[in-house]
Amino acid sequence: MAKGYTQYYGVDYQETFASVAKLNTVRILLSLATNQDWPLLQFDVKNALLHGEISEEIYMDSPPGMTDSIGMKVCKLKKALYGLKQSPRAWFGRFTKSMKAFGYRASNFDHTLFLKRGKGRIKL
Repeated sequence: MAKGYTQYYGVDYQETFASVAKLNTVRILLSLATNQDWPLLQFDVKNALLHGEISEEIYMDSPPGMTDSIGMKVCKLKKALYGLKQSPRAWFGRFTKSMKAFGYRASNFDHTLFLKRGKGRIKL
């Protein structure tokens, strides 16, 4: 886990992000599912933020106990870690790319809602 509290704006991250669904979207989806007798499923993606691919160059100190004869080294990150300010945006970017590959598109009203049209029907 990275120490997110040690990052400074303009030095080690551009902007933060949290993909939170709008409460009205959740209410509408629950209402539709109830009225249309749709099955509801919930998924918890374990270690989700670890699957984000970061686009910036980010370095962090080596974990405690990881030293060699030369001394302390730093690690260049290839993937996001929990605690980085960039991790939620990196994961959501990868998730969005996957959803688009399956033919879904993000709603203009709520970027966390993905829709897919097919044979006169909309899939959520």
